[in-house]
Amino acid sequence: MTNLAIPTPLHLELADRISLLIREQGLAAGARLNENQIAEQLGVSRTPVRAALEHLAGRGFVERQRNRGVELVKVPPKPRASAVAPEDEDALLLRMARDRQRGKLADQVSEKELMDQYGLTRPALRQALDRMAELGLAERKLGYGWRFTNDVWDAAARHESYRFRMTIEPAAIREPGFNLPPEWLAKMRKGHEAFLSAPWTEASSIAFFEMNAAFHEGIAAGSGNRYFVMAIQRQNRLRRLSNYDWKHGRERVQVNCREHLEMLTRLEAGDHELAALLMQRHLDVASRLRSTQAATN
Repeated sequence: MTNLAIPTPLHLELADRISLLIREQGLAAGARLNENQIAEQLGVSRTPVRAALEHLAGRGFVERQRNRGVELVKVPPKPRASAVAPEDEDALLLRMARDRQRGKLADQVSEKELMDQYGLTRPALRQALDRMAELGLAERKLGYGWRFTNDVWDAAARHESYRFRMTIEPAAIREPGFNLPPEWLAKMRKGHEAFLSAPWTEASSIAFFEMNAAFHEGIAAGSGNRYFVMAIQRQNRLRRLSNYDWKHGRERVQVNCREHLEMLTRLEAGDHELAALLMQRHLDVASRLRSTQAATN
């Protein structure tokens, strides 16, 4: 296989996509790479795939052998050129959350559909999808495509979720031996105080929800009971996309932060019963807000 002297942008992009494919499939040195299969998986013809493989060969990652096809010599590093900046990735997740909530994204989608809908390269899309998979929001289907894993989050589901959490979360605080690590308490206090003073932007909703989710999960973990933690983790996954699509402004964020900080103060003072009552009130008030005023709590 000869190396292209001047690879085109398309060939460079395909080389990155092939590198990601190699890593995702867990291939090791000595594995055979089938041009037809790669072209089919990437949705392109064999000609640019062959050129991209030539580029990878020139960098010493693959080698074409007589009568044996293309062999992987060593696994290429994870591509960086097409990576999405953190703020851009948050904006993309916010768009996808909104579209999902409004029924503009089906339960199952192909990567090509998402690339066309959001104007993304495949590596950039994969980066976002990998993050969604880590958050429990999506999973790769057997074969091709992705499946969103969040259930329908309508008014009834939201109400039932709050009623469930009003039982579980105060009970976690009342568990014998309830304890929170000092470093976690300090981190939570610092994060909440930062949101009280920082300017609010549309993309802030993702970081706010993740801090909020970490707060409630951390409270559950303080119980020392894994089943409390598992229950709250499940609740966080269910409401994640809905709460990424934030419409309620900075005022509700400040109320939320102040109530959390009050609970932290009571817990640090060892007043677990009052903290449990504050948690129940915190969730009860949020559950009674109209959907147009609903909060991340």
